[in-house]
Amino acid sequence: SGVMSLLRPLLLDVIPTIQQTAALALGRLANYNDDLAEAVVKGDILPQLVCSLSEQNRFYKKAAAFVLRAVGKHSPQLAQAIVHCGALEMLVICLEDFDPGVKEAASWALEYIARHNSELSQAVVDAGAVPLLVLCIQEPEIALKRIAASTLSDISKHSPELAQTVVDAGAIAHLAQMILNPDAKLKRQVLSALSQIAKHSVDLAELVVEAEIFPVVLTCLKDSDEYVKKNGATLIREIAKHTPELSQLIVNAGGVAAVIDCIGSCRGTVRLPGIMMLGYVAAHSENLSMAVIVSKGIPPLCACLIEEPEDHIKAAAAWALGQVGRHTPEHARAVAVANVLPTLLAMYMDTRSSEDLQMKATLKNILQKCTYLPALEPLLHDAPPNIMKYIVGQFSKVLPHDSKARRLFVTTGGLKKVQEIKAEPGSLLQEYINTINNCYPEEIVR
Repeated sequence: SGVMSLLRPLLLDVIPTIQQTAALALGRLANYNDDLAEAVVKGDILPQLVCSLSEQNRFYKKAAAFVLRAVGKHSPQLAQAIVHCGALEMLVICLEDFDPGVKEAASWALEYIARHNSELSQAVVDAGAVPLLVLCIQEPEIALKRIAASTLSDISKHSPELAQTVVDAGAIAHLAQMILNPDAKLKRQVLSALSQIAKHSVDLAELVVEAEIFPVVLTCLKDSDEYVKKNGATLIREIAKHTPELSQLIVNAGGVAAVIDCIGSCRGTVRLPGIMMLGYVAAHSENLSMAVIVSKGIPPLCACLIEEPEDHIKAAAAWALGQVGRHTPEHARAVAVANVLPTLLAMYMDTRSSEDLQMKATLKNILQKCTYLPALEPLLHDAPPNIMKYIVGQFSKVLPHDSKARRLFVTTGGLKKVQEIKAEPGSLLQEYINTINNCYPEEIVR
């Protein structure tokens, strides 16, 4: 109905309340969808907002920042339009306003610009926002702290260089102090910001650890807020993934046991970062993998595999179990005894499983180390040829040296099953079968 062109002149009205109301109306329109946001940009409304941002009162500033945020949130192109009309400098000036509501509105608008990609994030940094955002997280108002922490998180997430600018402004120490803040929404943002910094490199992860977040951060895994749990586990995962030393530090702080409890006590995607964290820790070394086993990490991982309906969570649990079991026969046995191998095999063979899940559930890592035959035996009857060779391979390693196992292998029907396998002459599988057959007198084989 042409309302945009009617609202535009009202932004310059002599009566302040009319200006603010017009800005609010535009903000709500732009917030609704990207077509309307596009219309605000095309209607040349942004330059007007920006030029009056500096001289108007706090109510107008909040309304104008709301319009910028509403336009910028939809797409990188729309956010770029805001940068283009010189809004960043004005928003950064608003971060120094004495009114916390204006700071909050400006920080929010900057966040919605920075979240899209590293170029836009860099533009926010170049405008000088980061040091002021670090001052904002030190203000007493909880709402302002939350939004400033969230903005720092969105700036840090794109690249190590952007995360480094946030670190250089001294953000880590202030964020780390707020891990114990009673406000759940603030904790979510603080943990998210620290994760986004720690994820990029060993050096950045070490700086986060040096801010003494352990063992304090482990209390977040018991929080009543699901997102605090999830973001706490994500932070621990982002640190654990880098090096065995960082993982060891987490183990020493009691982090593995805490994550295992957390996985056991929640459901759904909240479990995901914790599952992956255990996988990363176990992947680093035999000793770290043993720490996961000793802390009773296998049962909850198996539970995730069975209980969770989503394939990507099952895939993560399958991957983590593979990392735990791949080191030595002892590690593989710990996984096999949990009776999880048939479940993994079934998922691998289920045509409804996602490709990722099938890939993660191949069992290969565990089978190549597993010498615990009672767990391998049931698999002989169901496994497809590409998995069969690993199973038969393990039998061919153990049977020649273990007379009790040889006897059992006959009585349980394992040897009979091996005779039924059709193997290519000269293949690895055929060699394994020959090795097994050579352990027995010919009449038994016959």
